Amino acid sequence: MKSLIHLLRCTTLAFLTLLPGAQARDAAPGDKPVIKDGEAQIVEGFKNPKDWIRHDLFVETEFDSDGDGKMDRVHVSVCRQKQTDEGLKVPVVYGTSPYFAGTSPAGREYFWNAKHEIGDEPPERLIPDHFDARNRRPLISNAHVNTWVPRGYAVVHSSSPGTGLSQGCPTVGGDNESLAPKAVVDWLCGRAKGYTEVDNDETVEATWCTGKIGMTGTSYEGTLPLACATTGVDGLDAIIPVAPNTSYYHYYRSNGLVRHPGGYMGEDIDVLYDFIQSGNPDRREWCDCEIRDKEMADNMDRVTGDYNDFWAGRDYLNDMAPLKAAVLMAHAFNDWNVVPEHSVRILEAVKAKGVPYQSFFHQGGHGGPPPVKQMNRWFTRYLFEDENGVEKDPKAWVVREGDKQSEPTPYADYPNPEAAPVTLYLGGGGQQQGALSLKQNRAKIQEKIVDNYSFSGAMLAQAEDTNHRLLFVTPELQEPLHLSGYSKIKIRLASNKPAANLSVWLVSLPWTTGNRFRQPKITDNLITRGWADPQNTKSNRESQPLKPGEFVDLSFDLQPDDQIIAKGQKIGLMIFSSDREFTLQPKPGTELTVDLAGTQLSLPVVGGKNVYTQATSK
Repeated sequence: MKSLIHLLRCTTLAFLTLLPGAQARDAAPGDKPVIKDGEAQIVEGFKNPKDWIRHDLFVETEFDSDGDGKMDRVHVSVCRQKQTDEGLKVPVVYGTSPYFAGTSPAGREYFWNAKHEIGDEPPERLIPDHFDARNRRPLISNAHVNTWVPRGYAVVHSSSPGTGLSQGCPTVGGDNESLAPKAVVDWLCGRAKGYTEVDNDETVEATWCTGKIGMTGTSYEGTLPLACATTGVDGLDAIIPVAPNTSYYHYYRSNGLVRHPGGYMGEDIDVLYDFIQSGNPDRREWCDCEIRDKEMADNMDRVTGDYNDFWAGRDYLNDMAPLKAAVLMAHAFNDWNVVPEHSVRILEAVKAKGVPYQSFFHQGGHGGPPPVKQMNRWFTRYLFEDENGVEKDPKAWVVREGDKQSEPTPYADYPNPEAAPVTLYLGGGGQQQGALSLKQNRAKIQEKIVDNYSFSGAMLAQAEDTNHRLLFVTPELQEPLHLSGYSKIKIRLASNKPAANLSVWLVSLPWTTGNRFRQPKITDNLITRGWADPQNTKSNRESQPLKPGEFVDLSFDLQPDDQIIAKGQKIGLMIFSSDREFTLQPKPGTELTVDLAGTQLSLPVVGGKNVYTQATSK
């Protein structure tokens, strides 16, 4: 009876092609994929959604993450052309997510309270009630189907472990989040078992799949293609991660400092766990106890903010050795939720491995995939194996300021190969506007910052005179100046307390405030920024409490960028303590003293020092 119900619910099951008497027929002209100019084309016979076959199943994994003694099964849905029941085999575009079954409606009262002294145990966090998943069968998600099914790809979705109808526990970056999509790829390639229900033995096979799979998605859904690719699973030939979180440490910490993602003050990894925990109600308490209340609570460390083995296990840069899928990475340079280093650090590792790669960057905020044409060429090359020459295309595509996102500018690579570091030094007068120049000032000048999180970075950048930040500016640009790559700061400072926040912004001045006719663009003022813990002078794994009044030296990268600073602007280096949008918010009054002679900024200028000199000379 259960099998009959499943047959009625689904349009057609994949295993019908295996029944006795089922015969393949020759494909009509409108019944097979068409490649033209290196891209899969929309095919007339694939266009009508009413003809698409939709069904769901449960793929058995190689792990038991919910402790019930059985291998977890993950919920999978399929959308494919009707011709795949008539002998046509197609490649797959696959997306997986913890969000498909819905997320917790709990408010920010369940976030961590960020108002406390650095190094103190944080106030206890409230735990929200469990919420009911929004489960739909056979459809999990409609994402990607309208783009890829008409072009000759099947589209597959799955819910992450511990979400929706997928068994297991959510681990927010644990191994099961890599192995779950691996199991789906294995099923598509005939190496893993799929079942019609979560608890039966009636199997489903993907006889319609060519064994060529690509993955894509945005944010958490962009993380999981990379996670799957780090398993080295055969059949996963191309991925297009968009704004992926490639390290949960880099998402919730920065250079030893507790730092929150932009727009989510007080969020941490256990908050995200509660946000997605929507799986089997019978195993939720076990998952809460073992994952959130033990593994996370014992290791996430909101006191020191240091990197440790827990965070290392959720850092995909450490798992890159098996990766072989071709990588097209997409990110925004003004994404302050998942900051751009997440993609750039992985790109550098991919280059070192010799794996095919491209990058797409734009000037906006969180999200934003490459143009469909670029994605299509990527999937066509590696999933249809069409020799379209994508390997010879420019490696980097950057949407320039003011351009449409569909019209990126090609470059040989990212960072721009013509970029070279230009070192700038600080002059006195930072409470107003000190100098930022090529000339090193060896005079012993020390200037003080009084921490006060009440003032935002934007307010501090616009202040004419304040002791809550130091600001040093270049001469006015006589020509546009192109920056590409990482800006780096070396700083010598002392604190009057054992711990303090350190925040650094690069800004373009004068500050554009906007009016009712035009609001400022994000690239008008903010170039990039970064954060660090002065206690972590040696590494982000080791904190040493500061001795009041004793100077320490540290250096760190600001977030990578590619921006053309307009003629008439000045580049400003702003140094302050607590960044109210990102860091903990201790009681105002901590004093930082900066030794200007021991502090310098390195800018990645396209054209190097000669170009910088020309742009800043009157």
